[in-house]
Amino acid sequence: MKAEDAFSKAAEKGLLKTSSMNGSAVQLTSAQKVQLNRKANELFNNRQYEKAKQIFLATGYSDGLCRMGDLYMEQEDQVGALQMYFLARMPAKYEPLLEKAAGVIRSLLREGDS
Repeated sequence: MKAEDAFSKAAEKGLLKTSSMNGSAVQLTSAQKVQLNRKANELFNNRQYEKAKQIFLATGYSDGLCRMGDLYMEQEDQVGALQMYFLARMPAKYEPLLEKAAGVIRSLLREGDS
């Protein structure tokens, strides 16, 4: 996928989505989070990725979000990977993607000046 295409796709749905609950976050106990994360891992392992992702987002489970980012990288969806790595607070994974995006933007700006 071309970088321009990735950014166009991202612009349509928003680059970073920090919550899927529209400000009405539900408070979960540690035990509830553990149960939900186990279920999400099971869903992920059964290739039900979107369902797993919803739970990972709701619980803020960084390992699960990182696994989703890795999956997006395998699928060559760098914008999706960036979102997941950022939400997982994994700078070692998202900073290289931000650098790459900045390079693409610099290149596009140089082309626009020509």
